[in-house]
Amino acid sequence: MFSPTEFRNPYRPGAGHMPPHLAGRESQRHEFERLLDQDVILENAVITGLRGVGKTVLLETLKPTAVSKGWLWVGTDLSESASATEDNLAIRLLADLSVVTSQVVVRQRIPPGFGESSSPRTQALDYQTLTAIYVGTPGLLEDRLKVLLEQAWQRLQPQGHRGLIFAYDEAQHLSDNAARDQFALSVLLDVFQSLQRRNLPLMLVLSGLPTLFPKLVQARTFAERMFHIITLGKLGQADVHKAIDKPLNDADHPSPVRFTNNAVDVIAKESGGYPYFIQFICREAFDAHLQQLKTGATPAGVPMEAITHKLDTDFFAGRWSRASDRQRQLLWVISQLPTSDSEFTVQEIVQRSAELLPRPFGGSNVNQMLAVLCDHDLIYKNRHGRYSFAIPLLDQFVRRQSQPGTFAPETS
Repeated sequence: MFSPTEFRNPYRPGAGHMPPHLAGRESQRHEFERLLDQDVILENAVITGLRGVGKTVLLETLKPTAVSKGWLWVGTDLSESASATEDNLAIRLLADLSVVTSQVVVRQRIPPGFGESSSPRTQALDYQTLTAIYVGTPGLLEDRLKVLLEQAWQRLQPQGHRGLIFAYDEAQHLSDNAARDQFALSVLLDVFQSLQRRNLPLMLVLSGLPTLFPKLVQARTFAERMFHIITLGKLGQADVHKAIDKPLNDADHPSPVRFTNNAVDVIAKESGGYPYFIQFICREAFDAHLQQLKTGATPAGVPMEAITHKLDTDFFAGRWSRASDRQRQLLWVISQLPTSDSEFTVQEIVQRSAELLPRPFGGSNVNQMLAVLCDHDLIYKNRHGRYSFAIPLLDQFVRRQSQPGTFAPETS
């Protein structure tokens, strides 16, 4: 009999968890390495893609690459509160900057006295000192940030660093709010563009949903020329197979579980090639296979019906609950479009609803509802005025909700 602790499931479907094998992101890594070789920062980076494609994981793997090339790296996840106001953004930048400047001595003070007992004291460029410089600088908030970042870099540069990267995940939360007279996103872009024009090697690396880049361009049109877009999508078939197979081969102990070629094909198909779903399905299939082996039974393939039900409950249900009944009806109509897994327009939705519903949607109604669904991160609008699901395989989930007893698209 197998010991329950002898074999560990190698698959990791958690949010942002590093998979045991990062497959299929070599080209994106090369794109980023090219940006690291810039003598003058002409391009910053935006890493974008749907949820579950591995943006956070890729961002984590880029950090050691940057550090190995002489760059300093600071940053964190951006919450809505961190970018809600210009002051909050400034605090965020100061706090992150202090991580790499806190060991830098800005001046020495020798107390009065005689003899060797009078030991020197040092003042570090820590958060308190950075805040004092920031508060004591005259001008607008944007001016103070420019002075602060420039002075910090002047202290860091003699240590031989090539530059400083500010990396922020979930950066789609960045926004301007004209109604509240708060322009945190514009301030961030203006500050970095100004410093980069003066040849300071301070780079922005922003990661977020596909709504991120349109937001940047809407805030400042020069952002279109300021950023290089690194887009993450589904994996190719060969990389999907590597993501499935390699964790079993790279385990610390020989794994008793081996997926057959047919099982690998099933996982590849049902995951759609999206890294999160590969990890989720593999983890569940691994546990199911291991339990069967422990009882002496022959594994009976991938239990996709049970796995799909768990995926619906664990991953999709929370997002689905944000939508009203009428919005769910609209999502169901979209799921019936032949292009539901790519892009669609308001006109296509209106036409399809007229074919499927006794009470179809009008164009203005669709526009209004899509705007709300974008706020819920269920739909996003790209720069060409077309829409897409913001979550991989959401169209398949929505179609499953039209089964008897789960969702009746004819209701309002």
